[in-house]
Amino acid sequence: MGESEKPATPVLAAGGILVREAPRPLIAVVRLRKEKAWVLPKGKLKPGENALAAAKREVQEETGHDVTVHEFLGSMSHAANRRHKVVQFWRMTPVGGPAHALTSDVKAVKWLPLEQAIDALSRAQEKVFLENVGPAAVKATRHGGRAVPVETAGQPQAPGSLVRIKLVDRVRAWLRGATLHA
Repeated sequence: MGESEKPATPVLAAGGILVREAPRPLIAVVRLRKEKAWVLPKGKLKPGENALAAAKREVQEETGHDVTVHEFLGSMSHAANRRHKVVQFWRMTPVGGPAHALTSDVKAVKWLPLEQAIDALSRAQEKVFLENVGPAAVKATRHGGRAVPVETAGQPQAPGSLVRIKLVDRVRAWLRGATLHA
């Protein structure tokens, strides 16, 4: 890389795992209008905006719901349009019913149980992410909003780490598989 070339700055984005309390908690997934893909609600940070504020704004815009933001669930990173993208996620719960019109980028919102939400997602990296942090988000929502650590292979995770080690291993395995089939 020459002196005049700088490494590309990663695209920073934020979003939420929006969980509606119910006998079987439901997770919001949104359908993008142009791509026709089902995704987790998220979006890019605006200049000067912090990730938490962006996450709340994006989830509200994409789902039409006012939300309460709870604990940080983790980060996901992947290549997007020849750039590296880093997305931070928080657990969120809706406040009441829909309060706003959906942003023009979003065609629909579905509320699904965790397993169905994972299956509905169009992007492999989001499936892996939700598969790993979704149980913690659902469990915390069931416990009155208190963060409850998820156990992996019988070993409790450090507070705040949730399932990062398992997630990293699954992403690496997915990448190896994707590389072998590419």
